[in-house]
Amino acid sequence: MRNYKGHLYLIMSFTMAGTSIITAKFLTALGTFTITSVCLFLILLILTPFCHVRIINYLKSLNCNDWIMICFQAVFGIFLFRAFLLSGLKITSSLEAGILISCSPVITSTLAHFFLKEKANAKTFLGVSLAFIGILLLQGINTRLNTSHLLGNLLVLCAAASESVFNTLSRIYSRSKSQGNKLFDPLLQTMLVSFVALILCLLPAFREHPFKSLSILDIRGWLSIIWYGFVVTLLSYILWYAGIKRCNTYTAAAYSCIMPLTSMLLSFIILGEAITGIQWVGSGLILLGVMLITIFTSKQVIAKESQ
Repeated sequence: MRNYKGHLYLIMSFTMAGTSIITAKFLTALGTFTITSVCLFLILLILTPFCHVRIINYLKSLNCNDWIMICFQAVFGIFLFRAFLLSGLKITSSLEAGILISCSPVITSTLAHFFLKEKANAKTFLGVSLAFIGILLLQGINTRLNTSHLLGNLLVLCAAASESVFNTLSRIYSRSKSQGNKLFDPLLQTMLVSFVALILCLLPAFREHPFKSLSILDIRGWLSIIWYGFVVTLLSYILWYAGIKRCNTYTAAAYSCIMPLTSMLLSFIILGEAITGIQWVGSGLILLGVMLITIFTSKQVIAKESQ
């Protein structure tokens, strides 16, 4: 079971992250940075009293390079990703956003190859390929991007690129910490990244007149904010950090295919959108690709440990 922990963490992380597109549709009345700031503030407000002793000790162990990596992760993983995605969703459709956010596995795999020098064997490549083909089927082969949504589509594509950079940076950081036998706590890492991201979001949030928009928010809106904060942000990022330190970047790229799958299923269950037969086939290919990645990489870990 120990060999599957990282895979389980990543599956849970991307499943939770996949609810973001549906949740964001219930928050269109709020500004992009207002949503992000409120979510991050609620997380830090609740967690800090319980983790203040641990966070102080953790801060003492960080050096200048650690802070640089934390800031970069906050910029790409939360600030830019949320800014691009939430802004793009306001001027494009959920379907088109799902298509473009699906580019993330390809971008992540490319970055892993050139910057991390991680090599994908034939079996791993097969799993990633099946998952990506599944995404194409999931979105519909005949689906065309609406040129009138060009700006929104570009913003979502930038969100996919930001997520890929964050994935790569997280892997670099967790790998450097493990090689140096340094403390790496996923919960505390999430808190620090959230704190830096909150500082970045506060100024643009105030320009969106947050208090006025929050005062007229209904119950569904507040529940969406709570979900976006604690599930999409807090739990998803904690599980992400716990998973990425146990798995390579190609594995994370394959599991990121779960995001559009989750979005599709929730659109079917919550919004009542129809799912075609070819999209069900695509869903099956994604799950098959994920299973292959899990089995093959776990066998590699077992083989290394037995040597």
